[in-house]
Amino acid sequence: MKSLPPAGGRFAATTRIQGIASGEWQVTAHRIDDGAEGTERQQSAVLTARTALLTHGPALRVWSWPALVAAGAVVALILQGLLLARTNTNVAAAVSISALSCVLGYIGAKIWYLILHRQPARAFIRAGACIQGFLLVALGTLIIGGALGGMDVSAVLDATTPGLFLGMAIGRPGCFLAGCCSGRPTRSRWGLFSSDRTLATKRIPVQLYEAAAALLIAGVALAVVLQVDLPVGGLVFLGSIAAYTLIRQGLFLFRVDAHTRRGRLAVTLICCAILAGVVTGSQVLS
Repeated sequence: MKSLPPAGGRFAATTRIQGIASGEWQVTAHRIDDGAEGTERQQSAVLTARTALLTHGPALRVWSWPALVAAGAVVALILQGLLLARTNTNVAAAVSISALSCVLGYIGAKIWYLILHRQPARAFIRAGACIQGFLLVALGTLIIGGALGGMDVSAVLDATTPGLFLGMAIGRPGCFLAGCCSGRPTRSRWGLFSSDRTLATKRIPVQLYEAAAALLIAGVALAVVLQVDLPVGGLVFLGSIAAYTLIRQGLFLFRVDAHTRRGRLAVTLICCAILAGVVTGSQVLS
């Protein structure tokens, strides 16, 4: 319970216990501290035990993550195809490569998670997924595949960018509902009751903030692709990735697992330099 806010408030705990039968169990809890005056030192409740695949707890909708991520991928591919149709690119080939990129990116996201959390390879199926691994593998596959297919890779990347971030905006709320990438507990009125799969309490909805940021980037990228004739291809992609990474570094401060402390300053400075370079380059070369 170390992530429980000091002020207390409504909360619920979720735990996994192996070796017991599914069904309803009578559970009795004993307070281990003095508690508030007038509170009972012992409480009983009827709890439901479920098999591991169906396990969930208060404020958790585990299957929302794969459902929303899959929906986001489909929307991203459709939007990419529509934007590529405005160019001389082989749309079918580009979308096919992108679909393969999504599959390989998912594998890369799993592997990144295993490495980051120092888990063995046998935990691959039940392991989480990190967006960094997805972007690295998926975009790498798209770039290599596009180059081998004789495509204008910079044009493909620019046309892919709006859909990529729109897909993230659709998929990220799945993290909120599934209890991953959780925000810190808070007493703020802007907090929402959610869970990190162990403790459900009022938290900073950092996943929803990231979804809103991705949606904003998608909108700006789409407007630029449709209305601005940039002198160099790839600027929309490069600027969008830098902006997203910059925002993500700030949002890490509000997460329970606020990692990357050592590299945050360096990454922030690099992103700012890239954004400045994109803006300057688009103006100088136009």
